Amino acid sequence: MAPTPTASPVATASGRPPKALKQERARNTRRTILDAAAQVFAEKGFAAMTLQDVAERAGLTKGALYFHFSNKESLAVEIVNIYLERWQPLIDSVEQAGLSPLETLVEILDRTAEVFRTEVPIQAAARLQIERSLIHADVPTPYVGWIAVMTELAEQAKEAGELREGLDPAVAARVIVSSFFGMQHMSDMLSARADQRERYREMCDVLLLGIRA
Repeated sequence: MAPTPTASPVATASGRPPKALKQERARNTRRTILDAAAQVFAEKGFAAMTLQDVAERAGLTKGALYFHFSNKESLAVEIVNIYLERWQPLIDSVEQAGLSPLETLVEILDRTAEVFRTEVPIQAAARLQIERSLIHADVPTPYVGWIAVMTELAEQAKEAGELREGLDPAVAARVIVSSFFGMQHMSDMLSARADQRERYREMCDVLLLGIRA
């Protein structure tokens, strides 16, 4: 008669090994820390924020926080990297919609504006990029990727006859990116983004008059 199977001595009541549960707890704690840090960075900025602020917001001890992040610079870099990873899926989704180049450009801006209005980690990262001179760590240079995306779309719009005659696509891209990020920053500083939708629509109305054929 075959022996009756017994539970693995390394399995928990949930059937998962302790190491897997420990790793999952660590991932959850890390997410909690990043969420709390994003809130504090968005509210206070880099210089005024402390790790104690983050620990209190996350409901953790400073020791638990230090296990994952040794200083606020490492937190800032992680949040900016999350911000950078946010955009490519959004851009890919719009580009697959079959819109014209200029329509694609505007739709990307529309969706990005809504992300800035509603997602705290994005708001935090935008503020950190403005304050990057205060962060003694390797924070990616802002705006370069956006200028490249907007330049490519403006060039396609020019080929499709959608861009105003004589307008350099690279110039259009730089103006679009500087206007967009300036708009969202001013809305943040002056109204805590309460007026961002209105300011964004104003920006688009003026920009499209200037670049559309």
